[in-house]
Amino acid sequence: MLLHVPLNYLHRRFDFYSKSFIPHANKVKLSACLVVPLLIFVVPLEWIPLEGLTVIHQRAMAIFFLAALFWIFEPIPIFATSILVLFLELVLLSDSALAPALQGQEATNFGSLMRYQEIMATLASPIIILFLGGFFLAISATKYGLDHKMARFFITPFGTKPRWVMLGIMTITATFSMFMSNTATTAMMLSILVPVLASMDEGDKGKIGFVLSVPIAANLGGIGTPIGTPPNAIALTYLAQEFDMTFSKWMLIGVPIVVLMVLISWFFLMRLYPTSTQHIRLHIKPGPRYGHKPLIIYATFALTVLLWLTDFIHGLNAYVVAMLPIVVFLCGGVLTKEDLKLISWDVLWLVAGGIALGLALTSTGLAQVFVSNIPFADFPLGVLFLVTAGMGILVANFMSNTATANLLIPMIAVIASSVPAFDKLGGGGILILTATLAISLGMCLPISTPPNALAYGTGMITTRHLLRSGLFTGGVGLILVFVLLLLYQKLEFL
Repeated sequence: MLLHVPLNYLHRRFDFYSKSFIPHANKVKLSACLVVPLLIFVVPLEWIPLEGLTVIHQRAMAIFFLAALFWIFEPIPIFATSILVLFLELVLLSDSALAPALQGQEATNFGSLMRYQEIMATLASPIIILFLGGFFLAISATKYGLDHKMARFFITPFGTKPRWVMLGIMTITATFSMFMSNTATTAMMLSILVPVLASMDEGDKGKIGFVLSVPIAANLGGIGTPIGTPPNAIALTYLAQEFDMTFSKWMLIGVPIVVLMVLISWFFLMRLYPTSTQHIRLHIKPGPRYGHKPLIIYATFALTVLLWLTDFIHGLNAYVVAMLPIVVFLCGGVLTKEDLKLISWDVLWLVAGGIALGLALTSTGLAQVFVSNIPFADFPLGVLFLVTAGMGILVANFMSNTATANLLIPMIAVIASSVPAFDKLGGGGILILTATLAISLGMCLPISTPPNALAYGTGMITTRHLLRSGLFTGGVGLILVFVLLLLYQKLEFL
């Protein structure tokens, strides 16, 4: 029996979705972002001027450009783009693709299909588990007020002089940011900053410096550990093989950069925004008591970090150790099913999409086709370092660090492996590491990072303030990254 639906009803439903489901501005962006991928997908293969291109390469290229445009212009949420990438890879590139997509496999220019299991496995990648463990630590600390208690414990020893209070705030912010979300750390520290600003003189120029100190320290702190910021985790998927990169080894590279850059940025802010206030009194109200559960969190936090730092002794890698807080907090009743809703699943999906995109570029061979058609081996190493680092920091200022890493790091990894000259530097991983650290230094605009946006939202700083501090921090940071990585290479640490 046919189901008859009034035409005017269908018209009303379509009109509702066309007006309400997607805003008009996003429709324009969505349409514009679809043009290039669709053209790449439908044009004859021979029209694309790349040698060695196959049908699978063409489809992967269309997905790559779709992801790039969607991540940059955001016609849909960036985490939704990641899920879309996974879906398109499954239906167009995998051995379980749509039947029409599998036709013509016998042709020499068809290419190699990906296994659908490896695409789906990106949703439970070891990198995802590593981040999940970090989220469990952060959520438990926030739920039981341990973040504020630790902040009070660490900042109080810095005294009441404004310059030392600022250094204390930057130190604790950078430290928390190594193990917690940069966004969550910034939100917490900005709330702690409220009584600090209230105790300062009216019209004190130093207030601008204090507000800027929080996002700068949060952005820099993420460099210190593999879980500090998503770009680190994305890069780790390549560096673990290239450099045998471990959690402790990353910290030995990243923490000195964080310490030096926090000190340099602190000095810069104190000079640029001198304060007229003589003394600052920091008042953080004690929270309620929660019994023995905070002790479980303290012990688990300490044990997790200790195991991360001593993997060369016990043999457990960072991904396995990340399961510890997950198991302890769930089995010990520290976190409930309601707390699981607080996990930033959008970040996990965003990272998974980036891993899947990188997997498609390498597994299908498209990245190698790109690289083989450009003579990167003829470029001086200095030029490659400058171009990749410059591209990373520039793009990261206009789109999220995670999306930037998702786009650039897979390509940079292939470039690094295709240039024999990197063998003299211990492998191409040093190029990946340089680009990754450069991405975290992109912090010139309110839209550059969530910490910047939160600080800008206080209304106490302007885009000009962020631009000035971001240009200084990014420029000095790049120089420091180049110098330290070359020093590590000379010492044969890399």
